[in-house]
Amino acid sequence: MRIEVLTIFPEMFEALDSSILARARESGTIDIRVTDIRPFSKSKHKNTDDYPFGGGAGMVMTPQPIADAIEYVSPIPYLGKRIFMTPRGKPFNQAMAEELSHEPGLTILCGHYEGVDERVIERYIDLEISIGDYVLTGGELPAMVLIDCVARLREGVLGSERSADEDSFSFDGLLEYPQFTRPRDFEGMKVPEVLLNGNHAQIDAWRREQSLLVTLRRRPDLLEKASITDPERAWIRQQSVYPDHGESQQ
Repeated sequence: MRIEVLTIFPEMFEALDSSILARARESGTIDIRVTDIRPFSKSKHKNTDDYPFGGGAGMVMTPQPIADAIEYVSPIPYLGKRIFMTPRGKPFNQAMAEELSHEPGLTILCGHYEGVDERVIERYIDLEISIGDYVLTGGELPAMVLIDCVARLREGVLGSERSADEDSFSFDGLLEYPQFTRPRDFEGMKVPEVLLNGNHAQIDAWRREQSLLVTLRRRPDLLEKASITDPERAWIRQQSVYPDHGESQQ
């Protein structure tokens, strides 16, 4: 997968040169290219912003350098999605990440200041995406969140192909179960015995139960759309009536 990023602060994306994404880039599994918008500006001082028509606080990114940068990195016809990171966009979630992971390529525009000239969005952008109901200083951090989330779903990026399937918000819509590693006893807190007995059927059942409990306690709103059976829904209702039931992880 090829991911093009357009930004006026390319140095921020040096963070992608570490950990799992760095290995994916080195192996060629993910091709991430970061392009500075400023050199495309035709103004004398390479400006990328100007005052908004109609007045108002702040500056707005001008269309010319952005349009030229987009046409340079993803000329029409473009096989992929052109994305603009913005608070007014469609909320980003795991299902959207899964969908985007099947695209042959992505072009991500990072806005700044008070936003981007609307004509750029109308002509070039396929999808506006928000990572949450809050406002940041620019689209760079949201772009990195999207890249990390989408890239890890591509085959060969993670060490285990099961890892992505077992994460929170995975195929069943539940939060992830608790995880443990050595030592067995840490400051008096012991690993649940079921994880030590080697019975994989019991381990899977315990993990499923814990996922249901964690989701019930922390994100009950997810249960309505989660892929769970009728007996599991009945069991969840019992936990709601008797919240102490099933608390033990032993």
